[in-house]
Amino acid sequence: MSEIPSPDSCRSSVELQIARVIVASLEQATVNVRCLRGPVRRGARFNRLRGSAQALDLTLTQAVVYGHRVAELDTGLTAFVTLRGEGVQHLMTGTLASGWQVIQGANPSP
Repeated sequence: MSEIPSPDSCRSSVELQIARVIVASLEQATVNVRCLRGPVRRGARFNRLRGSAQALDLTLTQAVVYGHRVAELDTGLTAFVTLRGEGVQHLMTGTLASGWQVIQGANPSP
């Protein structure tokens, strides 16, 4: 599993806050998220769950904003995204009491 690239790398660090897990299977989940650090592009890879040692290897395969598919999410936007890969089972719906999970990773190379 690769590490998050340094700021001077050609790929940018990205973060999504998990609000709600809508549908999840063993290898894919549809999740309602808020973009905390973006833009997050289709193909972004997420390998960390902030504050956890849990291993992830998730790829963003689709993002939908207000019913329209988009190629990227800007910081502050909420969207429904599809994540595919290992670690989907560790994603959980957040609450005010439990807090919200944040997945961290990097955009694909341009």
